[in-house]
Order: sequence, then structure tokens, then C-alpha cells
Amino acid sequence: MKSTLSSAEARRIALAAQGFGKPRASSAGTRQLNLAIARMGTLQIDSVNVFARSHYLPLFSRIGSYDTAALDRLLFARKPAYVEYWAHVAAFVPAADWALFRFRMEDLRAKYGSAPGGWFETHRDVVDWVRSELADRGPLRPAQIEHDAKKGARGPWWDWDVVKHALEHLWLFGEVAIAGRRGFERRYALASDVIPAEALAAEIPRTDAVRELVRRAARAHGVGTAADLADYWRIKDRKAVLSAIADLTDAGELQPVTVEGWMSAGRPASAWVHRDAALPRRVDATSILTPFDPVVWFRDRAERLFDFDYRIEIYVPAPKRRFGYYSLPVLVGDDLVGRVDLKADRASSTLLVQSAWWEHGRPADAAARVAEELRTAARWQGLESISVSRWGDATADLADVLPEARRHEAGPAEPVPLAPGAPASVDG
Repeated sequence: MKSTLSSAEARRIALAAQGFGKPRASSAGTRQLNLAIARMGTLQIDSVNVFARSHYLPLFSRIGSYDTAALDRLLFARKPAYVEYWAHVAAFVPAADWALFRFRMEDLRAKYGSAPGGWFETHRDVVDWVRSELADRGPLRPAQIEHDAKKGARGPWWDWDVVKHALEHLWLFGEVAIAGRRGFERRYALASDVIPAEALAAEIPRTDAVRELVRRAARAHGVGTAADLADYWRIKDRKAVLSAIADLTDAGELQPVTVEGWMSAGRPASAWVHRDAALPRRVDATSILTPFDPVVWFRDRAERLFDFDYRIEIYVPAPKRRFGYYSLPVLVGDDLVGRVDLKADRASSTLLVQSAWWEHGRPADAAARVAEELRTAARWQGLESISVSRWGDATADLADVLPEARRHEAGPAEPVPLAPGAPASVDG
């Protein structure tokens, strides 16, 4: 690999590492799902469900239309191949990787589980009872535990909030694991009922775990700064990350590189490329990304790679939104060329393009390519039609190449409601 990369070369390396370097397969099944997840290493979870659940979208972005029920079977089987943990915030990771996060479980227990006067210490009775319920009854939803607590007249403090808090603490500490979901509500179980025995018993020293996670981040990113590699797994110990980078560099797994235009404190930023990273001559993808895709989830990196200033506006008051409630980055070629705010209107079986905007440098055929991706997205979600709003400088272009689409009015002062049953806040 070259010691100096142009910004375009860095983009192509990063996109190829994430699975955008080759055309999509004509059909996508379990094998393609597993391969795509293996490239990313994790799937971030988010509860907002305007177009589709966020963990479904990275796979659609990479492999195209697939049966989401096939992914559900991978994620929510009785002994699943993947399990939820606080990896890159709440995310799915291979169940076999449980021990890699043991150091985080220990840190979270030290922070929240032993503080004098802290929630966990002052609610030991709740925690012990919840733990015993899971041991006696197996996987349970919070509502099931809360219902039985009320039925047993255990006191007014035995409400959903304290039960949920107890479960979440035990999950963060690694005592409890997620045994699937009902709708989007988690089912909690003792970790021994979900995690493979070998993974549960494994002990990985902190230094080794951080090094392995940094290695995986470097492979998933292709090229990145120390901040990029730390953010992939939200590792806050900068010294530990730099030490891991040094070890991996000494071992020949990472190579220092300079990327043109990547600056830090007025100087060229230190960056590294993974030894297995590919530098394709071109990347010719067309994809719609979730805000929680590894390509864009670290906003500083998205700005460095694509000159793409990205903020989610779900918490911005409607009149102050620039691009829409939940705008999704649009990848064409090897660059982010726009953003679209999509909503699946199930009642009318319509994909609503609530807003659409162009970024700099879009190719001449960008509108036609994005239009075809919108058609694919609509079919994937089982929607029969598309309607394009009049808000955004890309909407007229898209309407021109979507002659079958209707038009509707939408604007920044018009809040976009969540799909029926979806919570109003983002949580895993």
C-alpha cells in the first residue's frame, strides 16, 4: 500500500472495506447476510422506524433486497449466532465475541454497580428479585416481570421503571443477555441461557481485548485515524488504543499512511491502513445509508472522508430542520452526493420521499441512479408506490426520473410522525 493516499483513494479503501467495492449479488440469502455482518463486525440498533429498522438498513445498503425474516432468524434464534451488547452503543455482535467485551462489563459494573448510594446499591432488593425471576422462569420481557410484581403486591416501587433499570444494569454488567425480542421489546435472560458456554467462560485480558477490537476496527474501516479506530467500538481509553495501534504496526498488520486533506491541529493527521485493505481503481455503488451505518456513524470521519456535514434532526424542532426528520445519506459512486428523508406509509403502501437534497460533486446520472434505488427500496419494503415531496433541491430532479411517482407537500414546519407503534425516542 502507498504511504500517501489522496482523499479519493482513502474513500475507495474505506468503502471497499465496508463491502461497497463489488456489485450486489443477484440474490441475497443467509450466506450474504453473514458475510456482510462479518465485514462490519457489528450492527447498531436503533428504535426509530420511519422507513425501516436501522439494523436492517446496512445490509440492504450492501447486498440489496433480502428477506428480513432471514436476518431475524439469525439474530433472534433460541441460541443465536449474534447477540446484543454495548459494543458500538447497543449493537448486535457475534455471540462468540461476548468475552471481548468483558473489560467493558467490568468497567460498567465498577461505575454503576458499586457506587455508594447509587441506583444499583439502593435497589438491591429489586435486582435480586429480578435475577431470581430469570433463573426460575427463563427469558422474560420487562412487562412480564412488572406484571407479576404488582400481582404479588410487592409495593408501589415495583414498577416497570425499576424492573427495566435492574435488567439494563445486569445486561451492561454481563450477567444478563438479550434472548430475542417481541416486536421491539427485549426479552432478557441470564447470560448462561443465551451465550455459548465457551464464550461465557473465556477470559480475555483487557490489553488483548482492546488490541483485537482495534484490529477489527482497522479491518472494517480499511484506513483510519486513532479516533476512527477508537470510535468503532467506543473505546475511550486513548492510551490503550494508541498502544494497540503500535503493537499492530510492529506486527505488520497496520501501516502508517498520510491522507491528503486529513488534518489535526493544523498538521497532517496520523492514519493507518490495514494490511488486507484493498484500493480498487473505482467504486461504483448506489446505496441509501442509515445514520447508524459504520460509513457515517462517526460524524468527524464522514466529514473527513466525504466532506459531508451530517447531523440527525429528529430532536430538532420541525421549523428549524434543514434536511428533514430522519434524512439518510445517499452514496453514488464513491461519494456521498445527497440525502433523502424517507417514510414508509404502510396505510397507503407508499414510500414517501419527504425531502431530498444534493451535495457537491454529484455525477450527471445521480438522479436516475437514486431513483432506481428508491424503487428497489420500495419493493424491498413491500410498498406499491412512491410519492416525492417538493421540499429540497433534489426533489424536482427525482420526480423527473420517477414518472410513476406522485407528488405531495412536505416542509420543515411539518413534523414527520413515527410509524405506528414506534417509540418517540432513540434507544436500543
